[in-house]
Amino acid sequence: MLLILTTLILASGTLFVCCTPQLGAIQTDNSSVSSPHFHNNRFQNTSPTSVSGSPKMMLQSMVEYFTGKQLREPDHPIPIVDLPPELIGQTDKLRVTWLGHSTCLIEIDNKIILTDPMFSLRPSPFSFMGPKRFHQRLPIEINELPRLDAILISHDHYDHLDYRSIQLLKEKTDRFFVPLRVGRHLQRWGVDSDKIIELDWWQQTRFRGLTFAATPARHFSGRLFGRDKTLWCSWVVLGKNHRLYFSGDSGYSPDFVKIGDKYGPFNLTMLESGAYNEAWSAVHMMPEETVQAHLDLKGKTLLPIHWATFNLSLHSWTEPIERLLAAAEPHQTTVITPLPGQPVHPAEPSKQCHWWDINLENRTELESNLFRCLSTTTANMKGTAN
Repeated sequence: MLLILTTLILASGTLFVCCTPQLGAIQTDNSSVSSPHFHNNRFQNTSPTSVSGSPKMMLQSMVEYFTGKQLREPDHPIPIVDLPPELIGQTDKLRVTWLGHSTCLIEIDNKIILTDPMFSLRPSPFSFMGPKRFHQRLPIEINELPRLDAILISHDHYDHLDYRSIQLLKEKTDRFFVPLRVGRHLQRWGVDSDKIIELDWWQQTRFRGLTFAATPARHFSGRLFGRDKTLWCSWVVLGKNHRLYFSGDSGYSPDFVKIGDKYGPFNLTMLESGAYNEAWSAVHMMPEETVQAHLDLKGKTLLPIHWATFNLSLHSWTEPIERLLAAAEPHQTTVITPLPGQPVHPAEPSKQCHWWDINLENRTELESNLFRCLSTTTANMKGTAN
């Protein structure tokens, strides 16, 4: 009887996985892994790292989840900018457009790059589960995007590697740059293996005049079955005249200094600042650490990402940017805070705009404060309700 029950459970699990492609590939074969960062059948961080913190911290976090008074989601519609498709690719300068969370559209040396494309309503394998996007209408839909030279994937968590987004992007993207073994997910989803380039930390490659380097991050990986069977990373992009850094998800570590020494100084750092908590501070930076990481990287302009899109922690939704700006001020750090969908030139940062404080329901405040935040190259702006 026990044997029959076990067989039924295994068969049901196998059928579920086979019929649920958004879960990704099952990473069971470790024989082909060749990496100095792979030990005991899992990838390891360069620094000792606890994903969940101490039991006491986790208990405190659970209590705060139910009793905390933080405003974790906007209580009013927040603004976004409609990104005109015809605008993309029409610049010789370095330009970046933050589309929300960790998704950035980068234009460099007449090439178009997208980072961690997350266009779905929820960061979840199922459309009915998980936190909703704060701004449900996107600055631009995937079908409006031009052909992309490359997509950078930092790791395989659902809010960074989104099944629906990859399905819609795989035919209009020439290369996918991913950390080790993440390519298996893409292959299961129908991405041509010739389009996938997997790199280990400190490996780099050239593509269409740009250098792409996978650099360490302090995080973890896993979708449903198994943890740390795929690698996680940050990315460096080197052009003719510009150097960019994209953090993906990472806790603070000495690796930032090493990356800055090897590849810096960076014209732009795109660094996570959000979804943090003391209980998991080893894998997500506090805002003050984000500023320090920018300094370690020898960055010139800092673009905070991974905030103001999903409710993934216990802090208020505006706390990440408020703490980051306060930490950046003593260092005279240049921080850009564009609205989602607003193209910006890092070398020509616009006046600081606290758009998160603007209530779109107050039309007078909207007209007097919001329009001054927009660059003259940006077309239509509309507010969206949650």
